[in-house]
Amino acid sequence: MKYLNLLLIVTCFSVFSCKTDSKEGNNQTSEVDSSELVAENSDKEKVLDIHPISHATMVLSHGDIDIYIDPTGGAKAFASFSKPDFVLITDIHGDHLNLETLKALDLSDATIIGPKAVMGKLPEDLKAKVLMTISNGDSATLNGFDVEAIPMYNLREEALQFHTKGRGNGYVLTIGNERIYISGDTEDIPEMRALKNIDKAFVCMNLPWTMTVDKAAEAVLEFKPKAVYPYHYRGKDGMSDVSKFKTLINQGDEDIDVVQLNWYN
Repeated sequence: MKYLNLLLIVTCFSVFSCKTDSKEGNNQTSEVDSSELVAENSDKEKVLDIHPISHATMVLSHGDIDIYIDPTGGAKAFASFSKPDFVLITDIHGDHLNLETLKALDLSDATIIGPKAVMGKLPEDLKAKVLMTISNGDSATLNGFDVEAIPMYNLREEALQFHTKGRGNGYVLTIGNERIYISGDTEDIPEMRALKNIDKAFVCMNLPWTMTVDKAAEAVLEFKPKAVYPYHYRGKDGMSDVSKFKTLINQGDEDIDVVQLNWYN
């Protein structure tokens, strides 16, 4: 009888142990699968943060990647941000290529990206940094995003001397699942109007250097981004009428979201 009782105890303990091991094994498998799914979808779940600094200057943050666009304003303007991973410069003018700001920033881990005309303006200490020269029509895959250089130039006869075709770059960035267009200094050129599948567009509009509010709206209504951000709208005679721009867009296509950020404090 004692032998029988002992056998029953051993049997029950064995059954319980098997069930416990099986349950722990299932939990372990579930955790591994879950982490793999998170890793696989992590880039899709990251949010693109847009930080307007001033005029044409902004910081785009996506996960651990910080991209400085046309940095101006000195180191103080970027005091609240991590040091850049990439610096994109559109043109040689001082509101885009600001050497004083570039020298003041910590560019120790940054790649500076820009057209040949910009690279030729860099002093020797900045030329020692990691540089990527990119011309109209070129594209590259970088750590965390893709970049394509888009032409930017003037069309009006009276403005042709400001921005010649081929000197500067607009950019289309593919970050996560989004395509972001940054116009740089341009008018409503055919290359802008022909853009496809743009999620966010930063479009300039200031006279006499770029284009009118009306032409900017016409171009946007043609390439139809999901959202448009008027920027770079301080002109010779003051600010362009971005409220009119919003009205023109909303009247032409109510599905395009016009987002007004604070570019001028």
